[in-house]
Amino acid sequence: MQKKLDIICIGSVLWDIIGRSTYAMSLGSDKPGKIIKIPGGVALNLAMALQKNGFNSSLLSAIGADKDGDQLIEQIKLRGIDTEHIYRAKSFPTDKYMAVEGSNGLIGAIADTHTLERCEKYILSPLKNGKLYKLNEPWAGIIVLDGNLTENLLNKINSDPLFRNVDLRIAPASPGKAARLRTCLNGNVRTVYMNLEEANLIVNQNFNESCSAAIALLDAGFKRAVVTNGGNKVTVAEKDNQISITPPNVDVVRVTGAGDVFMASHIQAELIGKQKETAINFALNQTAKYISGSEKL
Repeated sequence: MQKKLDIICIGSVLWDIIGRSTYAMSLGSDKPGKIIKIPGGVALNLAMALQKNGFNSSLLSAIGADKDGDQLIEQIKLRGIDTEHIYRAKSFPTDKYMAVEGSNGLIGAIADTHTLERCEKYILSPLKNGKLYKLNEPWAGIIVLDGNLTENLLNKINSDPLFRNVDLRIAPASPGKAARLRTCLNGNVRTVYMNLEEANLIVNQNFNESCSAAIALLDAGFKRAVVTNGGNKVTVAEKDNQISITPPNVDVVRVTGAGDVFMASHIQAELIGKQKETAINFALNQTAKYISGSEKL
């Protein structure tokens, strides 16, 4: 029996390679620590977090038809997530993300998502050829996107009538790719999730708190903006309505994937009908558990 589909995640599916030290680090630091290799990417992180809490996801992405890709697909299937619609690229390798974290946070990272970018024309095919759902019954649920998708593809999704009735949500993936989301203004995208640095890059400002940044995102053309700011207040802003809440104070053990946990938890809370303030608090508490190391993604 086919499982009911709750959400579609479109974007990066890759291997995270993370070096993590319990010491504070800076440019040029050489410290003892641990290096791990785990399934990651914004789209996959969201799908894993939602799946763990009983929400069925399908992934639309591209990975290499190589050993790394085979192993990644196996790991995703073990987590109960649908991989049927992931495009397997014969000519390109599976994407990877590499990060170094110290006790003082993220030191640096490199995202190699070239296969996702090169295979953009194949990613949406299951939505257009009837393989994911019936063409005469267009999907009207939640679709989440991430900024690892190319500007060209994001622009197509934001303007395509196919997505007009979809609850379309997006996160930029990183400050380095935040500018891509300017293609998603005044279109199908309903909610944008980003941190303060990313929001400032979008609106070309230098706000030091989330509420002003969230309002500026609305003024720029987004319908709803969710802006985080580390341990400071997070804001959810819609027209004539802004809510700002301070996250729980916890010791930070890890940061890679924290934004994805927040986004997935907020989506989960709204899927089960939690009210606005309750949904934000739920997401903040789940994220606090993750960054403190008390809960795995």
